[in-house]
Amino acid sequence: MRTRLRGWRWRRNPLRRRSDAVEAWTMLVVVVLLLVAAPLAGAVAGWWAHDEARAVVATERAERHRVRAEVVGRTPDTLPSVGGREHSYRVKVRWTEAGTGVRTVTARVPAGSHHGDVVDVWFDSRGRSVAPPPGESAVWQHTLAMAACATGGAVAVVLVGQSLVRTTATRHRMAEWERDWALTEPQWTRRRA
Repeated sequence: MRTRLRGWRWRRNPLRRRSDAVEAWTMLVVVVLLLVAAPLAGAVAGWWAHDEARAVVATERAERHRVRAEVVGRTPDTLPSVGGREHSYRVKVRWTEAGTGVRTVTARVPAGSHHGDVVDVWFDSRGRSVAPPPGESAVWQHTLAMAACATGGAVAVVLVGQSLVRTTATRHRMAEWERDWALTEPQWTRRRA
């Protein structure tokens, strides 16, 4: 005699308990949530993050201006690096502005700049040296990171919820089996309850 086990929790079966049906329905909901809701949450979070990042970049581009300047200060012998990446450093630069003449200030210059090089330096509306505004690749990196985090978070919440439901269903199933065995055992072992 051969029995099919596929879908046994959905069919009428004397061994099927209510907790089996709850667990089967939970698995169906989990699959739908993982295949539909989690990617949708990631897409919505990515869309929101993209809009926010573009707004921040537009604001920074409006507040900052670029100046072509010549490096006139002494550049450091060793370049600062964090994690193998070289960063900018502060050094004196000079440029000529129309109407005001020559200006010399300390500003951030790209790593690897030397005395006499002409570089782009960025200033905010107060005249302070700042980093250049982020580019389009930074916007997309932020968008993808937020979308991935939202999708991963949704998947984690669904799986933790499924684990809790499964633990509770197993506990109830064991209690139901124990209760049914207490009724069935006397008939099988010929003992009296």
